[in-house]
Amino acid sequence: MAPTPKTKTILTLLNAKPYVFECPTATTALIIVDIQRDFVDPGGFGSVQCGNEAIFSKARAIVPIVKKLLDAFRSFGGHVIHTREGHEPSLADLPAAKKLRQISNPAGHHILGIGDRGPMGKLLVRGEYGHDIVDELTPWPDETVIDKPGKGSFWGTNIHRTLLARGITHLIFAGVTTECCVSTTLRECADRGYQCIVLEDCTQGFDAQQVMTSLDIISGQDGLFGFVGSSSDLFQAINKASTDALTQALAQVLTPPATPSPNEDPRPSTDLLLDQGLPAIDQLLTEYRQGVRSPLEVIKSVYERIKQYEGMDPAVWIHLEPETNVTNEALKLVNKYKGKPLPPLYGIPFSVKDTIDVAGVPTTAACPNYTYIPEVSAPAVQRVLDAGGLLLGKVNLDQLATGLSGCRSPYGIPHSVYSDKHISGGSSSGSCVSVGAKLVSFGLATDTAGSGRVPAAFNGIVGFKPTKGTVSARGLVPACRTLDTITVVAPSIPEARKVWQIVAHHDPEDPYSKLPHTLPTWHIDYRGPRVGGFTFAIPPPALLEVCTKEYRELFSSAVSTLQSCGGTLREVDYTPFSAAGDLLYKGSLLHERIHCIGHQFLQSNLPNLHPVVRELFYKALSNPPSAYDVFQEQALQIQLTREVQRVFDGLKGGVDVLVVPTTTQHPTIEEMEADPLRMNTELGTFTHCANVVDLCGVSVPAGTWIWAQEDSERELPFGITILGGSGFDAKILDIAGVFEEEVRSRLKQ
Repeated sequence: MAPTPKTKTILTLLNAKPYVFECPTATTALIIVDIQRDFVDPGGFGSVQCGNEAIFSKARAIVPIVKKLLDAFRSFGGHVIHTREGHEPSLADLPAAKKLRQISNPAGHHILGIGDRGPMGKLLVRGEYGHDIVDELTPWPDETVIDKPGKGSFWGTNIHRTLLARGITHLIFAGVTTECCVSTTLRECADRGYQCIVLEDCTQGFDAQQVMTSLDIISGQDGLFGFVGSSSDLFQAINKASTDALTQALAQVLTPPATPSPNEDPRPSTDLLLDQGLPAIDQLLTEYRQGVRSPLEVIKSVYERIKQYEGMDPAVWIHLEPETNVTNEALKLVNKYKGKPLPPLYGIPFSVKDTIDVAGVPTTAACPNYTYIPEVSAPAVQRVLDAGGLLLGKVNLDQLATGLSGCRSPYGIPHSVYSDKHISGGSSSGSCVSVGAKLVSFGLATDTAGSGRVPAAFNGIVGFKPTKGTVSARGLVPACRTLDTITVVAPSIPEARKVWQIVAHHDPEDPYSKLPHTLPTWHIDYRGPRVGGFTFAIPPPALLEVCTKEYRELFSSAVSTLQSCGGTLREVDYTPFSAAGDLLYKGSLLHERIHCIGHQFLQSNLPNLHPVVRELFYKALSNPPSAYDVFQEQALQIQLTREVQRVFDGLKGGVDVLVVPTTTQHPTIEEMEADPLRMNTELGTFTHCANVVDLCGVSVPAGTWIWAQEDSERELPFGITILGGSGFDAKILDIAGVFEEEVRSRLKQ
């Protein structure tokens, strides 16, 4: 199989109008607009709309070239989005003007309207045969389908947040009809900052003059709305990129000692997995697609690695699925998708924190007396399973998800993958160790007060806490229901982002789930953060003094790195962030934890809890707040949330992100156990505020430092957290992505 363009490849369409069009493969999406049976097959709404069979047939004629275009995008793993125009079966989303305008023309040719029954079912109605995309362009499992009720693709849909989530900057358009839905969607995208091109031989309409005029308007006046190009120009650009990739691949092969011996198996060695751990998710998927590796081989190797690691740290897993069970699940996947397109997490092993439900597997919350066996999986888990993920088991945590240490579990104390003397962090201790030790490709964890970010930093991985309410929290043992967030921990930003896109969906059955249309969107800069720039703030120097000397130095270096990546440092008032952090454990929110876990359960089981957890809840139960205190703190939380969100309002002088050290130091297990409550509070200095004032955040590795004592020395990781306003998840990931790239490139030098 020929090499495909690299993720950093720039495709150049030399003959585009009004001038050369360039787009990076990594952040370019192909949008195929409305190539549905209703629009291109006889008897559908399109034939009614057109009224001329000879002209109508031209719309169907573009399908083969669009299929070739789609295949080209799929060949290098490009982003693909399909749109379908249609309405709910009840027609509740159909405006009277759209329904009646055309069929009401006395001199018109529309004899049927939307919702009327035609040969392929009710016209432009979701669920009908005619509404679906033509067979030749059937979407793959990892491709997005946007169901839109309008001509454009933004009204009544989540397409803009979908594009933001994927980091898209450039769009290539194909589809029907040029004069209507294609042009309307392209113009909407142009308004939002996307760099757009439509391929003139991959689009068609029902009026030749209107098609030509529409294309002229798009590229006219020096590119009023975008560019117009051709598929042949794009194919030439892709071929050139593939040739360049082949040249690079040959250079690597010809460099000793890469050349394999005649008797050497060319497939990747399972011993390599054992020694170095799992490849990146996209690399593993590519190897699956090319047939050079099988999920069965991966599972075998992973279990061998888990067995090895248990000798170093036996406290990672609370429940590890028997290898035979996971092998059987892998075999089912192999058989189900043999010869078919693969789902986005096909054969990817993952772990789940043991506060998140998996059907048929005990949920303990690291508290044996709390144990129950759920009948259904949490929606986040189910989405991963439906996407092809292979669950290896449930992992350890601080009891009842209470703490940032990783030292509060009856199932043992996992340590940092970097040092057997240092804490793993918590409460998502096992999640981050399982990823940091490369036992799994990613983990589903939680983060209420920093539980996904702190252990990520202590294990040298990425910990991404989405905006609360954007990932369903059903099936999650609540620590503090108004603040709880299911998170993703992974080795890198692209991997965390990929998993997040799968689990982040509105859940109408979760009362805390945010409606997508209530979340912000923003115009993008197609140049990306490194060239387009971004603004960031940091805590005041006095607050940074709580960090150790090594952490302060590493944070200063990280700030310089961000500035070299396009960042501009600005000053903000940090007071509301600190005040919000103080609310978490010093007021009524602690008593919300008691309510969520169960007041009666805690009173009955206090003697059986971990000593530190018992002490925390005993103090809280002994000092309940008054109703006045509760309402006062609720009002303060609302006020602080408003003040903090203003900090991220770019239209009113705010910054794009706030950057903080993920935590203040990396204690040893001995230090943590000597003063657990004070140390825990200090570790959460920069994490406690996030969910209180509705921020999203991602912890990303930012260097290492040397810890030394008389008899030993350890190289330990350091992480920074990039925080953004509610709903700005994609923005913080964009910035974290360029930071991660810069840090890794410097390490290679």
